[in-house]
Amino acid sequence: MLIIHPQYIKDTAGKNLVILPQHEFDDLMEELEELEDIRLYDEAKKHDTGERIPMEEAFKRIEENRNKKA
Repeated sequence: MLIIHPQYIKDTAGKNLVILPQHEFDDLMEELEELEDIRLYDEAKKHDTGERIPMEEAFKRIEENRNKKA
């Protein structure tokens, strides 16, 4: 579980700001990135048709697309 210790301050305009220790901010960002990865995976699974190609074929297609752009 992520534990953070926020501190709250106000800027000169009176808006609330939150301050976190650097390591807590870094941990929070890692958690957000992981959640984004999970969201993208779940979205991709919705559109998965089950079709698969061998890795060698995938690399071949990638190279062909690169050569077309060059």
